Amino acid sequence: MTINYVFHLITINLLAILSIGILAAIAIRIKADREVEQIWRSLPDVSRKNRFTADLVADLPAPVQRYFLHAIAPGTPLASAVSLKMSGSFRMAQDKPWIPMHAQEIIAALKGFVWKPIIGRGLFTFAGADYYANKSGRMRFFLWGLIPIVNAHNSNINRSSIGRFVAELIWLPSALLPQNGVTWQAIDDNTIQASLKIDGEPVTLTMMIDAAGKLLKLSLLRWGEHTKDGSFAYIPFGGEVEGEKTFGGWTIPYQMSVGWWFGTNRYSEFFCATIEQAEFC
Repeated sequence: MTINYVFHLITINLLAILSIGILAAIAIRIKADREVEQIWRSLPDVSRKNRFTADLVADLPAPVQRYFLHAIAPGTPLASAVSLKMSGSFRMAQDKPWIPMHAQEIIAALKGFVWKPIIGRGLFTFAGADYYANKSGRMRFFLWGLIPIVNAHNSNINRSSIGRFVAELIWLPSALLPQNGVTWQAIDDNTIQASLKIDGEPVTLTMMIDAAGKLLKLSLLRWGEHTKDGSFAYIPFGGEVEGEKTFGGWTIPYQMSVGWWFGTNRYSEFFCATIEQAEFC
């Protein structure tokens, strides 16, 4: 047996192992995509028999009425879900560089959300999904869309995902109507609070609006590990709205940024987004 023949056998075996690994990674990604797609399809409820009227919010405090009348045009069919396309930038931590992001997302009242981004560029590109549905949150991402790098799902992820879900209901104002179990109060003429429960988890969303009812800022306490020792706790989370846009009868934040420790000197902005398309159903 010659040296060349030995190297030939080694090469063949290595290629076989590599091929098996690639096929296994492809199978894992296909299975993950199917799971996400199934959840995505299960969230919308296309039944939109009712339309928005001022009577639906007539019993709410005046500043809250102002917000809804600005966000939803009278006569607009009440949506149970919104499908978004967005672009923007994302960073892993305050000392990390910003990287580009493109994503699709669906948000459904009382059900949850699915966010499917492509983040990064070149050799540092990863894709996957972050979602909360059926009382379960999960983050699953793949380097180059193939190699599994994140697969997180536990009670802490569930609780943190609920906070994100509630924060993003600003893109689906109908989900915040009282008929969905949301309790409202006005702190002052420009500060309003929505209190609700998602699968038993209480959340209070604070929103700052202007004289016309336009949303300027949002904040809430969200479960996360961004503490000094890395332990999970309720952390101030929120952001500012840089612009709004009307999609049909819906006026929602169009450009905004969010981060952890919002409203404190520890504020760490990590996500900036521009909504390019919004379809309500």
